[in-house]
Amino acid sequence: MVHRTQVSPQRVRRTQVTPYLFLLPALVLLIIFRYIPIISGLRESFYSNGLSLNGGQQFVGLANFARLFREEVFARALTNTVLFSIVVNPLQTGLALLLGLLANQKLRGIATFRTIYLIPVALSMTVTALSLGLAFDRNYGMVNGLLATLGLPQQPFLGSPNQALWTIVAIVTWVGVPYWTIFFLAGLQNISAQLYEAAQIDGATKLQCFWHITLPLLRRTTAFVLITDTIINFSLFAPIQLLTRGGPELSTTMVMYEAYRRGFVYGDLGVAAALATCLLLVVLAIVMLQLFLLRPKD
Repeated sequence: MVHRTQVSPQRVRRTQVTPYLFLLPALVLLIIFRYIPIISGLRESFYSNGLSLNGGQQFVGLANFARLFREEVFARALTNTVLFSIVVNPLQTGLALLLGLLANQKLRGIATFRTIYLIPVALSMTVTALSLGLAFDRNYGMVNGLLATLGLPQQPFLGSPNQALWTIVAIVTWVGVPYWTIFFLAGLQNISAQLYEAAQIDGATKLQCFWHITLPLLRRTTAFVLITDTIINFSLFAPIQLLTRGGPELSTTMVMYEAYRRGFVYGDLGVAAALATCLLLVVLAIVMLQLFLLRPKD
C-alpha cells in the first residue's frame, strides 16, 4: 500500500512566497535607484528651473523639447550617438562571437588565452579610457610611435574631427568585446556536442554546422548581448568626458554627455531631463525593434 504525504495549504503558500521574499531586497533597490529616478527625470523634463508664482517649479509642457529640436548641438549629439551605436554594436557582437568560438576550442594553451583576453574586463572604463587615451596621444602615443617605426605618417586621432569618433569606437570595442565573449562562450558550451557529431555523420561541413546549429542555438544569447550592448553604448559617458569632452568641433558629443553638460555645467536641469527622456525613448524604440527581429521562431 502506497502512503501519500499530505502537504498542508499553509506550507504550499509559504513555498510559493519564499522566492519572492529573497527577491524583495533587490526589487526595492531597483525601484529606489532605477525606477524612481526615471520617473523623476520624466517629470523634470516638463518643468523649467525658474519658480512659478506659488513658489514651485514652473510647468512649461513641451517647451524644453521644442528648444532641443531647434538646436544644432542636440541634432549633432543624437546623430553621433546613433552612428556610434550602429557601428559599435555589430562590431562588438561579431568580434565577441569569433573570440568565443576560438576560446571554445580544445587547443593547447587555451586556458592561458582565456585569461589574457579577459584583462580588459578586469579594468574599469575610467582606467581603460585614460590608458588608451595616452596610447592614441598625437605627440607621444604608442600608436603613433608604431606608425613612425613602420614609416607611416602620424595621425591626430582624438585631436581630429574626422578621427576622434572612430578612435572612441576602437577604445570602447577593446573594452567591450572580451566582456561579451564571456556570454557567447557560456552559450557555446551549452550546445550539445552530439548535435555536431550527428551533423558531421550526415556530411555537414563546419560552416554548415555553424550556420544551422550554432547560430540558431545562440539566438537568445545574441539577443541579450545586442540589447544590453545597445543600452550601454547609447548611455556612453566616461570616455567622452575623460578624453574629448565632446570635441573637437562636436565630433564626439553624444546625448548622455550633452545631458550631463546641460544639467551639471550650465544648471539647465529641465533641458537635461528632456535630453535624457529623448534618449530613453530612442533606446526603447531600438530595443523593441531588436526584440521583434530576434524573437524566437516557432
